[in-house]
Amino acid sequence: MKKLFISLFSLAAILSAFLVWPPLEGKTDDRPYIVTTTAQVGDIVTNIVGPDIRVEYLMGSGVDPHLYRPTRSDVIKLKRADMVFYNGLHLEGQMVELLGKLAEEKPSIAIASGLPESALLDFAGASKHDPHIWMDIGKWIHASNIVEGNLSKAYPDNTSRFKARAVAYKNQLQNLETHVMKTIGTIPLENKILVTAHDAFGYLGSAYNMEVIGIQGISTESEAGLKRIEELVDMLVERKIPSVFIESSVTDRNIKALIEGAAARGHEVKIGGELYSDAMGAPGSYEGTYIGMMDHNVNVIVSALGGMTKPLSDKLAFNAQ
Repeated sequence: MKKLFISLFSLAAILSAFLVWPPLEGKTDDRPYIVTTTAQVGDIVTNIVGPDIRVEYLMGSGVDPHLYRPTRSDVIKLKRADMVFYNGLHLEGQMVELLGKLAEEKPSIAIASGLPESALLDFAGASKHDPHIWMDIGKWIHASNIVEGNLSKAYPDNTSRFKARAVAYKNQLQNLETHVMKTIGTIPLENKILVTAHDAFGYLGSAYNMEVIGIQGISTESEAGLKRIEELVDMLVERKIPSVFIESSVTDRNIKALIEGAAARGHEVKIGGELYSDAMGAPGSYEGTYIGMMDHNVNVIVSALGGMTKPLSDKLAFNAQ
């Protein structure tokens, strides 16, 4: 109860600061300024606006958006921004009220909310839909259309440039999706089981025909109990699953418990590799782009589960820069 009180007090303090913030100094340059919550959303916006608009995102590599609490610096950035884009569907669970306040004074767009409800996966939680839409590249292409439309509405003089960049970006995403489908298709059918730290890969499984099992639920706020661990150990042993996967933004404690539990039952399970789930790689790296993050994930999964991997041409081009 004390922890909850402190948490609520901290959030209230941030909101209070936001509402009574003093006038801000001028921006660092004359370009419009857009802030996004996650790097994934930032990647879409950056690719579409090009050099015409300055873009900054709040959550970097290794950050868990489910648990992320806005800092005083974040509030300054959001207050200063001309426009805000975020994922929505309660992904940014600790920022819901703050983002709602922002929408009262400037364009603040939850891109996932622009997808048809029929395209969203259900789950029981604070939001009734799974927020991890970027794991389905087709849905991310749709999200790009939502971003482009809102940018053109806010900056109509740049519409033609936004459209041209969006077309180029979506062509890259379509090439990525073709590559992903072919690569995942090489995994032997009996091995198409993806076991991860939390349930962030549901859209990937649905789109590319894989069974996905997360130890924790959709949000990392939920804890996996002993019964859940025991059930998954039974499954690993019975189905002879060879590999499980850790995530860059989630503790590996539960994954290690699975491996130890299976070993005690005489079945060896290996860590297939580290996946980017709720956060991308380091800024400036290939994995720090949406395309690079997805390419990395698919190569790690396919290699560990007995399929055949092939470098995406975009990675070769990126590394040649």
